[in-house]
Amino acid sequence: MADRLEQELRQGAWSAGDLRFGIVVSRFNSFITERLLAGALDSLARSGAPSDRIDVVRVPGSFEIPLAAKKMAAVGGYDAIVCIGCILRGDTQHFEHIATEAARGVQLAQLDTGVPMIFCVLTCDTLEQAIDRAGVKSGNKGAEAGLAAVEMANLARQLASPSLPRRPEASGSPRRAEAGSRPTSRGRRRR
Repeated sequence: MADRLEQELRQGAWSAGDLRFGIVVSRFNSFITERLLAGALDSLARSGAPSDRIDVVRVPGSFEIPLAAKKMAAVGGYDAIVCIGCILRGDTQHFEHIATEAARGVQLAQLDTGVPMIFCVLTCDTLEQAIDRAGVKSGNKGAEAGLAAVEMANLARQLASPSLPRRPEASGSPRRAEAGSRPTSRGRRRR
């Protein structure tokens, strides 16, 4: 059984030589976002992505990231997009609204376009936490996002490939429901 699991395992490669990347970076809290951007660019370069195949777009804040990322994906040619921002908690609920909508927007944009979008928007209680995540104590989350972009771009290519083997349907496996049928209490469909 372990051999069968290994045969079905699909994961992205770490080579970015033939891939094109977009990066959307927020100018708000640029002290942090510039460090995250540097980390992402370093990871992409170390993975073999040429600098002329990486486009960086700057937006005012994290709330604007999803729209810019979706527009980049819509023009085509990008294998993955890294979304970089930093939101620090303040004294009001503004933090929760912006953080939630930025995350939701990026998720919807990648689902709508099919282009992997890596969410690298730090949501921290303090500036010190953000500094730690931008390369001081907790590594650089931008560098991690760059690596995730390479992996997901390669995985997305693999999954889109017509050579991806199809699993044969075993007897007794669930079948598609026919139009107009509804599930019974036992999970079977009836008309």
